[in-house]
Amino acid sequence: MTLMETESGCSGGDGGELDAVVSACVLGGFSEASESRALLSSLPDVHGDMMASESTTERFLVIMNRYQEQPHLLDPHLEWMLNIILDIVRSEKSPPSLVHLSFKFLYIICKVRGYKIFMQLFPHEVADVQPVLDLLTRQDPKDSETWETRYMLLLWLSMTCLIPFDLYRLDGHLESDSGQAREPIMDRILAIAKSYLLVSDCSRDAASVLISKFMTRPDVKQKHLGDFLDWNLTTISQTSDQSMRDIMVLDGALQSLAKLYKHGKRDDLLQYAPTILQCLEQKQLSESSQAMLRKLCVKLIQRLGLTFLKPRLAAWRYQRGNRSLAANLSMSQSAIVAAAVTPEAQVQKQEEDYDIPEDVETVIEQLLVGLKDKETIVRWSAAKGIGRVTGRLPKELADEVVGSVLDCFSFQETDNAWHGGCLALAELGRRGLLLPSRLTDVVPLIVKSLTYEEKRGACSVGSNVRDAACYVCWSFARAYEPKELKPFVTDIASALLITTVFDRDVNCRRAASAAFQENVGRQGTFPHGIDILTAADYFAVGNLTNCYLNISVYIAGFPEYTKAMIDHLAAMKINHWDGVIRELATKALHNLTPQAPDYMAATVLPQLLPVAVGIDLHGRHGAILACAEITHALYKLGLQTDRTVVEIISSECVDALKNIHQMVVCSLIEKLSLSKMPFKGDPVIAGWQELIDDTIKTLHLFSSGLKDSIMAAVVSALSALCEEYYQADTGQADSDMQEALVSQYIEGLKSPQMLARCGSALALGCLPTFMIHGKVMQVCLEDVLGTFTEARRDAVRAVAQVCVKAGVCAQGSSDSSLCSENVAEVYGVLLDSMTDYTTDSRGDVGAWVREAAMSSLMEVTLQVAGDAPEILSCTMCCLAQQSAEKIDRSRAHAGSIFLRLLHSTEPAVPHIPHREELLNIFPLETATSLNWNAPSQAFRYITKLLGLPQYQRHTLLGITVSVGGITQSTVGRTSNQSRTMARGSLSVIYTKSVMKEGVSIPFLKMLNQMLANGCFEIFATQENLPLIVKRTHCKYTLTEAENSVHVDRLLFSSFCGLVQFQGEVKKKVLSQLLMLLCHHFPVVRKTTASQMYETMLTYDDVADAEVLDDVMTVLSDTNCDLATVRTHRNQLCDWLGVPRPQVIAKVTK
Repeated sequence: MTLMETESGCSGGDGGELDAVVSACVLGGFSEASESRALLSSLPDVHGDMMASESTTERFLVIMNRYQEQPHLLDPHLEWMLNIILDIVRSEKSPPSLVHLSFKFLYIICKVRGYKIFMQLFPHEVADVQPVLDLLTRQDPKDSETWETRYMLLLWLSMTCLIPFDLYRLDGHLESDSGQAREPIMDRILAIAKSYLLVSDCSRDAASVLISKFMTRPDVKQKHLGDFLDWNLTTISQTSDQSMRDIMVLDGALQSLAKLYKHGKRDDLLQYAPTILQCLEQKQLSESSQAMLRKLCVKLIQRLGLTFLKPRLAAWRYQRGNRSLAANLSMSQSAIVAAAVTPEAQVQKQEEDYDIPEDVETVIEQLLVGLKDKETIVRWSAAKGIGRVTGRLPKELADEVVGSVLDCFSFQETDNAWHGGCLALAELGRRGLLLPSRLTDVVPLIVKSLTYEEKRGACSVGSNVRDAACYVCWSFARAYEPKELKPFVTDIASALLITTVFDRDVNCRRAASAAFQENVGRQGTFPHGIDILTAADYFAVGNLTNCYLNISVYIAGFPEYTKAMIDHLAAMKINHWDGVIRELATKALHNLTPQAPDYMAATVLPQLLPVAVGIDLHGRHGAILACAEITHALYKLGLQTDRTVVEIISSECVDALKNIHQMVVCSLIEKLSLSKMPFKGDPVIAGWQELIDDTIKTLHLFSSGLKDSIMAAVVSALSALCEEYYQADTGQADSDMQEALVSQYIEGLKSPQMLARCGSALALGCLPTFMIHGKVMQVCLEDVLGTFTEARRDAVRAVAQVCVKAGVCAQGSSDSSLCSENVAEVYGVLLDSMTDYTTDSRGDVGAWVREAAMSSLMEVTLQVAGDAPEILSCTMCCLAQQSAEKIDRSRAHAGSIFLRLLHSTEPAVPHIPHREELLNIFPLETATSLNWNAPSQAFRYITKLLGLPQYQRHTLLGITVSVGGITQSTVGRTSNQSRTMARGSLSVIYTKSVMKEGVSIPFLKMLNQMLANGCFEIFATQENLPLIVKRTHCKYTLTEAENSVHVDRLLFSSFCGLVQFQGEVKKKVLSQLLMLLCHHFPVVRKTTASQMYETMLTYDDVADAEVLDDVMTVLSDTNCDLATVRTHRNQLCDWLGVPRPQVIAKVTK
């Protein structure tokens, strides 16, 4: 498949992206061979330079890691890479650092290709034994930097142990030149292997490989096998698993025994097997807290079990053809059947030859315990052990083992046992050890496993069980003939498709899809298999919503699967612990209803109604939603056949739907109202209305994560309820209900609870047109400027909804439509909301109101422009201000609405000032190309509006807020633009807007930036200063500076920046600063003195040169004592030529 994708990607027109994906996943060869050769050849040059050696190593790692999934591509190149490195290692001129670096590269290659393949390439002649042994002897086992060297040397030494000569022939004369006896090579190798079995690094793994190769030599096993096993068992018995050191020792001992019993001959090891098994039983490693020790114990036990039993192939096993496809095709069908059938007499004769030791029972018991282990690696090893051991047992005993495995599928067992049981069944089936006669017991358990899920606390367990069950189905498809699985095809296919479509975990859905595909391909009996695979392939099932709402509908279109899918949703998914799954399940039931409407109405709906009033919270929630969705779907079907919903469902169900209205069933109310249930005038309607009203009043009691969804459900339910049940005649409201509801929700806008106000506002906005007839102005202008930001936001949204529903009529009544009498008031409400700059601990929360006002303004403007454009007033200037916002989200929202109104043609918006100039600044393509979220793009266009008189003040105000904002990106961009502003225009902002909340502090920040960047340098020597400069120093008096330390610091910077101006401004600014030196807060006094000191350094003409040093000394030495500071302050007044402040006595009344 991958190669086909590669070819199609190359030939397709837009295959570049596909090529990149395929080339990243499927490699054609070792393309970096020349670079790798260069890196290996450069090792002698870089080993002395730490940076160069690290760089070379990292690059080589990157190259090799690309082949982790396709290591066979390295096979043609392994030999020359190994030779380059070994030449370096063998050279006498190579320093130790170079040798260690070479072995590190050797380890990288070995890690990618795998030691079993790579170690076979090591030279293993007689001449290699002594050098490798000597080099390994010189290594320090405690050196943590060179463990790769020891690891590779141990693997090399294990290969040299394969030489076919007795090792004593290599000893020669055992007497050294000094007369001391040398240790034989055999003893040296054994000593090294034992020592490295006890280390804590990866050399322990290589030492176990060495033991498996060395101890199985004929000359070694005669002399040392028994002693080594004694030493090993003594080590295991005397070591606990309580310390990390002991854990490593046990790991090495168990690894060595497992590999020894894997590679050793049965005749040599059989006599020691009972002793080792007894030692393991006494040690009770199955209860160890270390998963790796438990895994090694299981691995060793299964090796012991295989040693107890003679290696033979069970004649009774089930066989399906050959492993080779070519061999299968070459054989005739009769030959295949003949080969698959073994005469009963021959089987019986072979089973009589079985000699089963008693220890095998212990082995199987331990493996069955391993199937229930809490770690997957232990369960997987035990499952493989079960399969291997069972393959050597007689038919009767093997059947008992299968029965014991099936005991794992009890609901008294944990999910670990179910998972282990699935792995064992897959292994048994794959090996042909699960006979077809057992399928009647196995298949129902596998079907249960495919939907296994147990709730644990706030989540659930069982995804691994479902995944393993998919593996069982996959293995069965390859193991059995189609005729064997034919009786179970419907159950298996339905269960796999249910998991494919409805499982919560994507890995389980994809595993089930793969298993279904395998069965379709190999069995050929799954109904509609090819069609379903086309819709539910590996990639399609990745999206959960798509699976529930689309793929499930397609699959349910095949009658073999319809009821099974519906039953699964109704039984297991509507009471799921995950709310998302419950909601998707109910929507899926809605979509599946047309596939089996009678079954839904007669069977599923009556089953759900008792659950809807049950004690399980999750089940109740899902059942109520499911009842609502199914009823609504049946109503839609009834419209197609001219039947009402009460004709489709029974009267008992209709009564039961009434009886569950006291629950939190806003969705049910909405769906039943939309289904036009015949409840008009029924007391249940009053109950529903009471439920909605109570929910609005108590929204503050719900958890924060549910409030928004509950509020949306309440609003939808109220709208549908009013539309269906509160009309006296068509288009005419029930006057009593209209008056009651409108008055109630208007009163709710004054509630002390913020969420109650929000709910009341949204409720007013969702009322149908006939419910607000004659109440338009009462609804629109009621408490939009409340105290809660969220309530103001929702009230502004409601204003637009009411105006759009009421419609526009220029000469109409102000209480019934938007007309010339009330349009100004409505626009006044919306425009005032666009100036909301409220801030709290959450930040600029006023942005919520501004954004809602902008959206509402657009809706109302388009409505008015289409129906009565003559009464429309200009709104573009305020939108221009918001388009210069500091918050990216708000700016983008305002900008998109600005361009939407500017370029609108149906309807065209009249009375836009400077329309032609705006169209030149913002051509039509900017509606899609301009990224308002990027300040670098947005402000390049916004600043052009400063040249248009009617937009200048609003744009400048928006830029002012951005310059003085806290968002660094907008500050930088707008600061660059602000330096080119018309300075006189700032006085307009100052006069009209500076005292507004959210504007004053940004204005001061911007003024400080302009002063610091010399924007007013041309006025520094003039007496007639701009209005803004004259007023700033006197507007914020000492009294206002007491309100905020943040304002204090801004004022200090502003005053100090104004010192550069001459005349009256300079004197008054110095007078204010000198008064602040005697402020009753010490922090203000300190900050003022510091700022004045810096100002004296910046502007050298503030004080005369004769007294400048004295002024600087006093400012730097000012202490915090108020009495002392006042004396120094008066001295500074004299030096600077400023009148001393006079204390004003308080007048006592």
